[in-house]
Amino acid sequence: MTIFFFRRMLLLFFLSLFLRSIVNAQAGNKPETDRFTKIVLAQKLEEPMQFQILKDGKVLYAERKGRLKVYNPVTKHLDIIAEIPVSTEYVDKNGKREEGEDGLQGVILDPDFEKNHWIYTYYSVKGSEAVNSLVRYTWKGAKVDQLSAKVLLKVPVQREECCHVGGGMLFDKDKNLLLSTGDNTFSRSSDGFTPIDERAGESARDAQKSSSNTNDLRGKILRIHPEPDGTYTIPEGNLFPKGTAKTRPEIYTIGNRNPWRMSIDSKTNWLYWGEVGPDGSNASESRGPASYDEFNRAKKAGNFGWPYFIGNNLAYRYYDFNTKKSGELYDPLRPVNNSPNNTGLNVLPPAETSLIWYPYGASEYFPLMGSGGRSAVGGPIFHQSDFSAGPHVFPAYYEGRWFITDWVRGWILTVEMDEEGNYKSMERFMPDLTLRGPIDMKFGPDGSLYVLEYGNGYFKDNPEAELIKIEYNGGNRKPIVQVSADKVSGALPLKVKLSSVGTMDYDGDQLKYEWRITKDKMLKWVYRVPNPEMLLSAPGIYKATLTVTDPSGAKNSKAVEVSAGNASPVVKFDFIRGNSSFYFPGKTITYSVKVNDKEDGSLADKRIKPSQVSVSINYLSEGYDMTTIAQNQQRFDASAQFEIGKALMKKSTCKACHDLTAKSLGPAFTLVAQKYKGDKTAQDRLVKKVINGGSGVWGDAMMPAHSSLPVAEVDAIVKYILSLDDKQTAQERLPVKGAYTTTIPPGQTNHGNFIFRAAYRDKGAKNLPSQLAEDVVVLRSPYYPVNEWDNHKDFNFSKDRSVVTVSAKGAYLVFPKTDLTDLKAIEIIGEKSAPGQVEVHLGSPNGKLIGRTGHAIGNKALADIENSKGVFDIYLVFLQAGVEVKAINMVPR
Repeated sequence: MTIFFFRRMLLLFFLSLFLRSIVNAQAGNKPETDRFTKIVLAQKLEEPMQFQILKDGKVLYAERKGRLKVYNPVTKHLDIIAEIPVSTEYVDKNGKREEGEDGLQGVILDPDFEKNHWIYTYYSVKGSEAVNSLVRYTWKGAKVDQLSAKVLLKVPVQREECCHVGGGMLFDKDKNLLLSTGDNTFSRSSDGFTPIDERAGESARDAQKSSSNTNDLRGKILRIHPEPDGTYTIPEGNLFPKGTAKTRPEIYTIGNRNPWRMSIDSKTNWLYWGEVGPDGSNASESRGPASYDEFNRAKKAGNFGWPYFIGNNLAYRYYDFNTKKSGELYDPLRPVNNSPNNTGLNVLPPAETSLIWYPYGASEYFPLMGSGGRSAVGGPIFHQSDFSAGPHVFPAYYEGRWFITDWVRGWILTVEMDEEGNYKSMERFMPDLTLRGPIDMKFGPDGSLYVLEYGNGYFKDNPEAELIKIEYNGGNRKPIVQVSADKVSGALPLKVKLSSVGTMDYDGDQLKYEWRITKDKMLKWVYRVPNPEMLLSAPGIYKATLTVTDPSGAKNSKAVEVSAGNASPVVKFDFIRGNSSFYFPGKTITYSVKVNDKEDGSLADKRIKPSQVSVSINYLSEGYDMTTIAQNQQRFDASAQFEIGKALMKKSTCKACHDLTAKSLGPAFTLVAQKYKGDKTAQDRLVKKVINGGSGVWGDAMMPAHSSLPVAEVDAIVKYILSLDDKQTAQERLPVKGAYTTTIPPGQTNHGNFIFRAAYRDKGAKNLPSQLAEDVVVLRSPYYPVNEWDNHKDFNFSKDRSVVTVSAKGAYLVFPKTDLTDLKAIEIIGEKSAPGQVEVHLGSPNGKLIGRTGHAIGNKALADIENSKGVFDIYLVFLQAGVEVKAINMVPR
């Protein structure tokens, strides 16, 4: 009886475990982030727009300037299969031709592509006819048969003050083709509010001619059924029955501004898409709401509000652009289009609200979306049953979730919805992954998530543009590969140590390493050790590719390039007089810059001219995150005097709208620098403008507010931008030898940092690129509040980290690698009273004693230190427990 009972209980126990595992699998427990691997397929793409994945893993994608290309996963090459003549320009109000959004917007495969070999493209037709056309081609073999072109649909547009093309395409389960079109309206002239300019001759600025015009194909999502002869029919369920006066039967949704990447839920046939909103940062009682980008869902045909509503049906007011007077709020239950530019119905269907909407600032409803620039893209709805069983199909946890991304912010979020399609929650997917201009995203036949990255910046070939895929692995995981070289350039012969440090396998597998060294795509050597050393004796660019393989055959690769034949310059600041760790206001520092280059010579032998060396000294006010300086990973052009501001600008969303030298959505930074050259008030004005937003100086384009950026960071960014005028840079370049008095700029506190930077770019050698070297020295404030203490022992911090309590005798604070030159004393500042006896030691808590507190004034104790020179680790050792301290201050001689 006892044995039987025991066996029964044991059986029930294991059965419960088994059932629990089934329940967990069905519930879809969240997978570990490290089970997802980013794999780069192709790099340095040229304005990629939209892509499709073939069953064999090839990727077909469109480039805005008219090329269709295919990535072959076997050869890993890109092949051009068509070059379509497209229009990419528009004409501004002054008749000047400008680069715009037009061009080849997208490509899609027919649902029966394997049989009929049809592909569909949507592009701006080159020539005098201002139309965007939906065209079908036949693609068999290597090249597209351009003589097979069938024009299914033409969308008449204006090419005067361009914008908002749309161009997304997809097929639903009934083989209906859906095409998104933008409102083709220059809306930035409307102060960030709704563009409804009804004045004569201003139809280019009136979205009522398109988005809310039931008789126009722009600002819509169209739905048609392509027929074999190159025509189309109208499916049931569109917004207006065929034959309805003043309507187009192709319309599925109206009230769209710039609908972007669409997706169909394979289970419900509901339509999802991203919608790019206007540029206004603030709401106005007289005009309407602040602007939002949207993620939308349509269960059936409907009106999505633009240009009368935005977000969750927030209404704009009617506005007379002639009298500058506002009228009544538009009614979402009965929108009315009385524009003289409207050729359709006056009374429109009721407006549908957005599923998700978010502003430039932090969203009250969707805080996970962050803040800053924005450009909603969209993405796919995931269902496991859409894919054959395989190792890379995403897990059940993501069942029914919508994967969305944003072109500017670069995150991927997954949105959970209930059975009715209502929003429930969202979370960040792969939180450490930041994309660079994601412009299209979808799941491939293998269940992996593919992403096309346009890169940062409009209308140009961005070197960071790439095609990637994200693989899931629920079993054996691919190794994670890291590569580096102790030298990435140098003179011949060049000895280089290659490193795989950081390479790992989440499964703890024993890994095999293979380095393949190529030059001009020709294989030179193969090494099968983790960290080989190679000797380069011939000039050229060498590519070292490491492939790591685990015992199951899973592999991953990464490469590093080495330029042999041109040594990197050596640049060094020498401080002849003054402290190299701290600045003291009003004190003078004498410095000298040394530059040596194997090929070019040196400053000492006068083969390198002082004018070729960029030297700058700048003050950065408090509030700036000094880890950016500590990282110091970037190498900037020698003309960039304010490299810290440039680093901040790079990590912001500035490059989404601006380029260094070319006009983008906003003006080139060099033009801004030239415009404000010599204007001593420009710095403060531009800082305020960046934070608050504005328009009008560079035309109608509006710059959004950046209220979430710290003032100190904006200040540094603006300083960098204003330094970019060539003439100004030459005039302000400091000498390679000189004396500099550390004077705090007016209006700034004495708690910032002086940044000394010297840089030299060599002339290159033997057809090899030039090399840039720099030396950056940061002189920090001599004042250390306790919230800046990093290296310490036996201190208890208050909740707000403004005060520490010494918890044990012998507690110490470390100042690593600190220059003692010209230091007279160290002042210890207590919270309410002097902090008792404190000793100053070198190298360790028991190292050489160079000072101790001798007298106190109020809550301050002063430790005089020996007159010393050199850089040491300084230890402040507290000999009394229980005392409270709030700051340390270095005192100069």
